Amino acid sequence: MADQQIFKPTAFYRDPLAALKWLEAAFGFETTTLVTTPSGQLGYSEMSFHGAVVSINPEFADPIIGEARMVSPLAIEGRGTQFIRVHLAKGLDAHCERARTAGARITQDPQDQFYGERTYRVVDPEGHVWNFAQPAAPLTLADMEAASGLKIASSLKEAGHG
Repeated sequence: MADQQIFKPTAFYRDPLAALKWLEAAFGFETTTLVTTPSGQLGYSEMSFHGAVVSINPEFADPIIGEARMVSPLAIEGRGTQFIRVHLAKGLDAHCERARTAGARITQDPQDQFYGERTYRVVDPEGHVWNFAQPAAPLTLADMEAASGLKIASSLKEAGHG
């Protein structure tokens, strides 16, 4: 189990094959698993990036997940319930420019954050939000609180909620 990911995010697309091609061009992801039906429709896929894996799949509704329906943000007026955060060791600004050149809609240009990371955010063609981050400066919780004005705790109990 040492080489198995604990969490594997999955994003659902109306056109998952187009998404795979776009994610390769914009972010440098690599398709590593591609399962298709006899008619050529994508059934399941995985992409890797610096040792991490994300699954890219078609919209999905099946009794195995009960009433839940896994859909692209296009199906729900561009709304989403999460974003995928990707950590880079270095090269964030160049990565952003690669995405921009591939036609990505950058919603936040690279900037340093109060919590010690440099980030940029992008929306893909179907409306999924991707947040890329790299370390900028090591900060303590006290440093982050001073920079933000927020109260930052490392647990519910420490914050008085547990």
